[in-house]
This record gives sequence, structure tokens and C-alpha cells, in this order.
Amino acid sequence: MNSTSKPHCDPEFYEMLEKLQALDFALVELNLYLDTHPDDLAAIQQFNQLTQERTILANQFQVLYGPLQNFGRAYSKFPWEWSKVPWPWQV
Repeated sequence: MNSTSKPHCDPEFYEMLEKLQALDFALVELNLYLDTHPDDLAAIQQFNQLTQERTILANQFQVLYGPLQNFGRAYSKFPWEWSKVPWPWQV
């Protein structure tokens, strides 16, 4: 595969990655909202629920497809997984 072609993965890879991206977007928006509305209990509860969902999904993704982040934020199986493609930002 050359550096310009898009790697091919099974449909579940893309579904899980899209769900992670949606959760990340919602968490960023809630984080920004909570910076100006720190006493909104419902928003805090939603943030915590989405954080839990994202953590579970990210762990499932990493078991199936390898790490999402480097620098100690994700475990690696043997052999070292960072040399495998596709990386999440390549799809």
C-alpha cells in the first residue's frame, strides 16, 4: 500500500471509529459548555455518561484493532502495533 491510498478495514472498524469521533465531538462541546455553566448538573451527568461510553468503546476498539493514541495512552500487543496500518487518522 502506498502512502496515498486509503487502508481497507472491515465495516465494524469504521463503525466503531465513527462512534468514537461522535462521542469525542459531544464531549468537547459539553466541556466547552461546562466551562461557562459549571453548575449544570444535567450537563455534568451527560458528560460523565458519555465519558464512560467512550472509555468502554475505546477499550473495545483497541483490543480489536490496536491503539488509538500513543505516548502511554494505549497498550500494545506483541509485536509493537504502531508499525501496523491503518492508523485511526488514515481512514
